[in-house]
Amino acid sequence: MRIEILGSGCARCHGLEANVRKALEMLGKDAEVVDVTDMQQIMTYGVMSMPALVIDGKVVSAGRVLSPEEAKKSIVGASA
Repeated sequence: MRIEILGSGCARCHGLEANVRKALEMLGKDAEVVDVTDMQQIMTYGVMSMPALVIDGKVVSAGRVLSPEEAKKSIVGASA
């Protein structure tokens, strides 16, 4: 599983990444978590608000910092 955090590297982006890592820990799952800060690459996803969460190439959230519980639901939903 590949999880991408799209954003400029701001505090909200770091918060989303921390919550995603916590969710993975709660689930006992391993995943590659990558920060994507390159605007050209972010634009290929069509995301207009950040931070955004992309799981295996699919945008699952944009414009908000998911809680660990919300991130957990997104991860489980993406792997189903």
